[in-house]
Amino acid sequence: MKQVSYWHDTAPAFTGAEQGSLPAQADAVVIGGGFTGLSAALALARRGASVVVLEADRVISGASGRNGGHVNNGTSVDFGSLAERLGLDHARAIYRAYDAAVDTVERIVREEQITCAFRRGGKIKLAAKPQHYEKIARGFEILHREADPDTDLVPPKNTRQEVGSDRFHGGLLYKKSAQMHMGQFGAGLATAAKRNGARIYENAAVTGLKRLSGARHLVTTGRGGVTANQVLIATGPSMRGPFFYFRRRVIPIGSFIIATEPLSAAQLDSIMPTRRTATTTLNIGNYFRVAPDDRLIFGGRARFALSSPTSDLKSGQILEATLHETFPQLGKVRIDYCWGGIIDLTADRLPRAGEHNGLFYAMGFSGHGAQMSVHMGQQMAAVMGGNASANPLRNLPWPAIFGHFGPPWFMPFVGAWFRYKDKIS
Repeated sequence: MKQVSYWHDTAPAFTGAEQGSLPAQADAVVIGGGFTGLSAALALARRGASVVVLEADRVISGASGRNGGHVNNGTSVDFGSLAERLGLDHARAIYRAYDAAVDTVERIVREEQITCAFRRGGKIKLAAKPQHYEKIARGFEILHREADPDTDLVPPKNTRQEVGSDRFHGGLLYKKSAQMHMGQFGAGLATAAKRNGARIYENAAVTGLKRLSGARHLVTTGRGGVTANQVLIATGPSMRGPFFYFRRRVIPIGSFIIATEPLSAAQLDSIMPTRRTATTTLNIGNYFRVAPDDRLIFGGRARFALSSPTSDLKSGQILEATLHETFPQLGKVRIDYCWGGIIDLTADRLPRAGEHNGLFYAMGFSGHGAQMSVHMGQQMAAVMGGNASANPLRNLPWPAIFGHFGPPWFMPFVGAWFRYKDKIS
């Protein structure tokens, strides 16, 4: 079993990073070489700006290359609850941004001719308990009427038409959702940004940010400094560097994934006949899909711990046991990959984007980053070009999380609370 991301291991690595020193100046510096930063760099470079991307490690080495491979629409928060909190119009606008995000990914794949197995197959949100289906059904009417007519209820009796398991009790179908190979898309997105003129520097961790005037900043790295007319912070859950304001508002949380050996057509038909992406309703739930080479990719919040080789392996053992409980017909299928990543979670599970003290930012995607990161990179590039209304998240307040100053010391307590909620819900 390989303890590396399946997406990294089965895609060509990006080889277009700059080898020399940083330029003295740039119109825009993008901090972070994941989907958010690369998408923004592509959009900025297309409009003629000189763009420098600074990545602390390698392109898509973080969450963009370590996720479950889903490109799902639909918010993390129940739409009815979101409408009660924000008002119907605001909730609808945010929900439709998630729809637009899937469209944005598809458009970039088409325009830049990125080979990444992009496919619109829909998503099934599976009720882990009968009462969860009842809750889904109660919220379906307002969702279907006010935000997303391309949704359907899947009653409990029809569950096996979607997923071959007795663990679930109906669900909610989102027809706009998609999936793709994240490693291939990431390498293709970086190549597209470079082709359009962006300069991408790997192993260039940012160590200092000095505001000069307005939006102009001196950005310092171990490879030198660059003066930028504008800076976009697209680092996600960065736990190092001069990002304390954002670190107080984003919780880094581990998410873990395993991938099986390639399965036969008969095995795949028995577990996922529709080949959709799938998520479950538990707080400590699972998500899964079929890979382009017919593996089952199965992930979840197996443990409330950050990713590390030891943590990934322990979490992988939990996921393997859950996989066998979910799909016993697979028998003792071999696990070929096990890896982890870090999600940038906000307190209300909605992403944030905007400007703070002359710095533009987009982060906090809370498990929906594959599509929203790409979309918000494009939208924030438009904001940086003068179109403030391009940011669909501009009116969301973002207070600091009480008691949170860095490493999430409270996560074991949060995990215990979520397990309790899952038990009694």
